[in-house]
Amino acid sequence: MLHRISAIPRAACLAITGALQALNRDERGLSGVVVAILLILVAVLAIILIWGFLSGWLQDLWDQITRQAGTIE
Repeated sequence: MLHRISAIPRAACLAITGALQALNRDERGLSGVVVAILLILVAVLAIILIWGFLSGWLQDLWDQITRQAGTIE
């Protein structure tokens, strides 16, 4: 039983090493990862850009509301 438990880390290391070597040999998988990372990057940049425009517009709208609220009696 103790022999099986001590073999688990070695088996895990060999499995990970084998998976990494297979990924290095398979160029399709690597290009898919690159495409996914680029799509995520573009999506994050688009969200940041839209958030910048919306926050400025919302601030202007809030300023107009509060400025007019001060004149209501």
